[in-house]
Amino acid sequence: MNHALDNAVKSAEEILTWANEHVHGSIAVTLSMENTVLAELANRYLPRADFLFLDTEYHFPETLEVADAVEQRYPQTLVRATAELSRKEQDQKYGPMLYMRDPGACCQMRKVAPLHNTLANYAGWVTGIRRADGPSRADAPGVSKDAAGRWKISPLIHWSLEDTEAFIQSEGLIRHPLTTQGYPSIGCATCTLPVSPGDDPRAGRWAGHNKTECGLHVEGARS
Repeated sequence: MNHALDNAVKSAEEILTWANEHVHGSIAVTLSMENTVLAELANRYLPRADFLFLDTEYHFPETLEVADAVEQRYPQTLVRATAELSRKEQDQKYGPMLYMRDPGACCQMRKVAPLHNTLANYAGWVTGIRRADGPSRADAPGVSKDAAGRWKISPLIHWSLEDTEAFIQSEGLIRHPLTTQGYPSIGCATCTLPVSPGDDPRAGRWAGHNKTECGLHVEGARS
């Protein structure tokens, strides 16, 4: 079913319209705050959805500023999901700099588990995945079911980095300042480095580790 929809629907507007008509229940729009394209489109096509931001406590200050600006600009509720342990409590229990010693465990506690817990209240969730983000996302579907059987909607899969930038400029959207400083993909400040022009946009994520995804989008999808 998801493959048929991918073949039939190409634009973000069509995918979000489909979600608005076919997902029965509440929808969460996940925002990394790397850019605010998804917030703008969801405001137009999913006006009753909530916005969801995973506050890991390791974000760049600029990312938190973008989150605050999104909350001011759009009428949607911005849900800020946090880990069970505070950053200080995590350091006390597992030792400092877990993100360096075991980034997978850190991402599991500060991203994957909070997302899983928060999404229990929703029938579907919207992601900002683009196939242009790199090889690990080259075959991402526009619409699928996640491992919990929940709708997973990715309206930007066909967008390039250039499409994203053009939309930001044409619509006067909130801009993350680091995207103009060599950071095409932005995660936690502790695990994100700038990349050279032409490199994989996600090459600066978890540099030095055999890791390319935080774990939010690696579960097997269900048709």
